[in-house]
Amino acid sequence: MLIKDPSIFPARDNNIFLAHCAVSPLFFSASESIIRFTEDMARGGITRMVNYQDTMPRFHKAWAEFLHTDSKNISYIPNTATALSMLAEGYPFEPGDQVISYCHEYPSNHYPWRLREEEGVELIQLGDHSPTADMADITLPKSWSFEELTELCTERTRIITLSHVQFSSGYAADLPKLGMFCKERDIDLIIDAAQSLGCLPVYPVEWNIAAMAASCWKWLMGVKGSGVLYSSPDLRKKLKITMAGPGLMRHSLEYLNHSWDPLDDGRMFEYSTLPWGLVRALAIIAEELFCSLNMEEVREEVFRLQDLLVEHLDPDLFRFLHFIPANRSGILAALPERGDLQTLIRKAGESGVVVSGPVGYLRLAPHFYLEDEQIVQAAEVLNRVAWDQ
Repeated sequence: MLIKDPSIFPARDNNIFLAHCAVSPLFFSASESIIRFTEDMARGGITRMVNYQDTMPRFHKAWAEFLHTDSKNISYIPNTATALSMLAEGYPFEPGDQVISYCHEYPSNHYPWRLREEEGVELIQLGDHSPTADMADITLPKSWSFEELTELCTERTRIITLSHVQFSSGYAADLPKLGMFCKERDIDLIIDAAQSLGCLPVYPVEWNIAAMAASCWKWLMGVKGSGVLYSSPDLRKKLKITMAGPGLMRHSLEYLNHSWDPLDDGRMFEYSTLPWGLVRALAIIAEELFCSLNMEEVREEVFRLQDLLVEHLDPDLFRFLHFIPANRSGILAALPERGDLQTLIRKAGESGVVVSGPVGYLRLAPHFYLEDEQIVQAAEVLNRVAWDQ
């Protein structure tokens, strides 16, 4: 195990949680922080705010350290849809410009770009690609291919916007390769990292990512309704401001000063009042957990736990969608060979094993803090409920 004190993950005492691609248990220190903040607000309101003046600088610093970047490139966001909407609306497109995405993207990384089609921007979607012959007959999302991406790119391609990890199949984009691909063609790469951040290494500066947004209630074990955005200085210089409030301005607290003097760092996306309790919770998650971990080791531990799970699952009851190492992620997609998927998920939950499967796959997503004994026990439960259907 990568942690010395398992008690910081109390959810382990309640069930075997294999759904970190859905809504994860909240990191315990973050939970305590939120409770302290809300109790303080209940007792004193604005009189207690002086105790939390370091909230935003602390958040920016911690997440910059985790992402190996400057704190000026970090923004708090409530979710990926909000971040991607601001990026899509602010981008200086001209009629005929093109955006390339994937046909099975999560909606948060689809609809914001659709809105620009009314202005003549063309949204081009990569088709589905079967990575393995044994799964070719399954009509479920799988992956996209670099070959098709190369064919679709033109001199009018301005943005490639993809999920680092596809939420349905678990296919992970090779971000270093994709970043180099975009750099060679002067294309802005925008990444939805909701299904990777906290599980896989992500280095946006090194990998030429123009912007990367992630909701934090999955692998990062944060609060639902909170997230983080990385944006590069070059991208921010291009963007038109689409949302404004006092937080956008350098003179933010001078409410009667209506001069136009907007910030140009990551705070430009933090344009108005923010939920400081949630912001502090995310700062603590970065400070106390992820900044102290080696993300390459986290990735390998997650993969090891997946392999252990597969080893103990009955191959007559489950089929798996496998990818090459460069495209592997924390989500292992499986297909039960017997019964109904949602019934299996429900019965597994009743037996203390939490899994998810919103679009046809059973998604198995263990995190690094689980123990081998729990993984083996989870496999036994899944085998039993699958066989009993």
